[in-house]
Amino acid sequence: MFHKLLILFSAISFFIYGISYFFSKSMKSEFKRFDLEKFGVLTGCLEICGGIGLIFGLWVHFLLIFSSLGLFLLMFLGFGVRLKMRDSLMLTLPSFFYMLLNLYIFYFIGLNNF
Repeated sequence: MFHKLLILFSAISFFIYGISYFFSKSMKSEFKRFDLEKFGVLTGCLEICGGIGLIFGLWVHFLLIFSSLGLFLLMFLGFGVRLKMRDSLMLTLPSFFYMLLNLYIFYFIGLNNF
């Protein structure tokens, strides 16, 4: 049950965060600040797909593995960008947290039950 809650928490977070890119000026301005505005739509779509993939991954195990690995990589890159920009700890921690959360889902839930 705990693992399902972790998966749902990550899935809902990424689904909402991905959708918010399309409606939030501040999200778009962040990508502009990073000089990555051309990747904003792609990132939002990948987050939405990753969140949906985690949900369906509760029934189709391969989707859980694929989605959690993809979201881990996305957050790994996001964490790297935050470090490169020398953002504050408060701005950097969410990407680090979600990176570790999806690594946990990938390795301990996904691969160990494969």
